[in-house]
Amino acid sequence: MNTAVRSKKKIGVVLFLTVLSAGISCMPTKRPTREKPPARTDALNVFFTGSTLGKLKPCGCSGGQLGGLERRSAVFNTVPPQKRLIIDTGSLVPGDGEQDQVKFTIIIEALGLLDYGFVNLTEKDLEMAENLGLLGNPFVGFVSPYGSGEKVAGKFRNRYLLSGEYVTISVLTLDVDSTPIERIREGFALPKPGEKSINILIVNRCDEAVISSVAETGIVDCLVCPAESDEPMIIGSPNRKPLVFSVGRYGRHISRLQIEKARVRDRLKLKFHAIEVGEDLEPDASTAVADLYKVYQQIVRDRNLLAKVPRFGLENDLKYVGSQSCKPCHESEYEKWHDTGHAHAYATLKRVGSQFDPECVICHVVGLEYESGFVSTEQTVHLKNVDCENCHGPGSEHVKTDGNADLTEPKSACTDCHTPEHSGDYAGNERAFREKIIHWTEPNTPSNVK
Repeated sequence: MNTAVRSKKKIGVVLFLTVLSAGISCMPTKRPTREKPPARTDALNVFFTGSTLGKLKPCGCSGGQLGGLERRSAVFNTVPPQKRLIIDTGSLVPGDGEQDQVKFTIIIEALGLLDYGFVNLTEKDLEMAENLGLLGNPFVGFVSPYGSGEKVAGKFRNRYLLSGEYVTISVLTLDVDSTPIERIREGFALPKPGEKSINILIVNRCDEAVISSVAETGIVDCLVCPAESDEPMIIGSPNRKPLVFSVGRYGRHISRLQIEKARVRDRLKLKFHAIEVGEDLEPDASTAVADLYKVYQQIVRDRNLLAKVPRFGLENDLKYVGSQSCKPCHESEYEKWHDTGHAHAYATLKRVGSQFDPECVICHVVGLEYESGFVSTEQTVHLKNVDCENCHGPGSEHVKTDGNADLTEPKSACTDCHTPEHSGDYAGNERAFREKIIHWTEPNTPSNVK
C-alpha cells in the first residue's frame, strides 16, 4: 500500500472512531504444513482469513492464545503489496445482537486498514452490512453471491506481474444451493493470449458432490470451503485440481496460497500453508487496528452491554449468596480458595480493560446469566471472581438449612471457560490446572457439597 493510501486510511479510521464514539454515549482429510516459510519474491501470495466469528483478539487471560486482528499485518507485510491479495471469506460475527453489530463494524474497519482486497459477505453478513450502512466504506471492497450493484460485486479480478509475465487472479463467490455450479463458466473469463490465470471459487457449502461438480468444470484451480474446524485444512489430495481447502475459524490462522512458476511446461504451481497467528507476531505500529480495539471496549462500556445480558430465573427460588456465606462452615476450603487464581479472577479483566465486556465477565464472576447473579462491582461485589458457587451451584438453601439441602444446578464445568480461545494451555494440562485450585481438605465435609 502506498503512503498516500495508507494516510487516507488512517485519517478515515480517525474520523470513524470520532463519529462512532460521539454517536454512543466438507470433512478435512489432510493438515497443511504449519511452519511459516519465507515469502518468495518471485511468487504471488493470496492470503485468506474467514469465520472470524467476532473474535477481535485473544482475551489476554492466559498465554499461548492464537488470533487477533492486530497481529495479521505481521504476516501480510512479509510480502510486497504488489505481490499479494488478501481475502476474507466472511462469517464475521456469530449473531445479530447489539454486541455482534459493534464487532461487525470494528472488523470491517480493521479489514480496510489491513489492506484487504475484498471481503466475501455471507447472506447474514450482507444483511448486517446493509442495516449498519457499511457498504459505502471506501477502503473495503465487497463481493457476495447475494448482492449486486456498485457496492457489492459478484466477483473479483486483478492482474499481477510474476517473473515478467502477467497472471490474472479471478475470484468468484457462489451459493451452491441457489445457483447451478455450471454457471461458474460465465463468471470466469478466459485469459488473454500469452497470459496465465488462477481461478478461485468461494462457496457457501462444501461436500463431495459439490467438489466433484466443481472439478468436472475443469476451470477452477482453488475451491475455498466454509470452515469446519479452528485450523485450516486441505480437503482431499493437495495435488489434485482443484486444490480444496478451508480457512479455519476465529482468526487463529492465516491461510497462504503461493502461486509460482513451475520449472516445466510453463505452468503455475500452487502451494498452501497455514500460518499461526501467534504471540510472536508483532502488530504493525503504522496501522490503527490496535486503537480500534480500545474503541470497541469503550463502546461496550458506554452502551452498558453488561446490564443488558439476558438473565434466567433459578429453580426453587434459589439465590447466589457469595463465598463469604460458605466460610463459617468451610473455613479451611475458603482460605485455600482465597489463595488461588480463581479468587482474583476479576482483577485480570481490569488489567486488560475488559471488565465491562459481558463475553469476558461471564467467566470471571458468579452467575452473570442468572437472576441474583453478578451485576456490577457496585451492586454485587460479593459475587465478583470465580468462587464456590460457580462450581457447586447457588448456595442460598444450603446455607439456610445449615448444609442439609443439597447443592444443585447450575454448576459450571472447567471447560465452560477453559476453552482454546480463552485458555490455550488448558487442553492436555488438565491435571496441572486442577492442582492449582485444590482446596478440599476437610475429612468430614458432606458428600453433597463436593
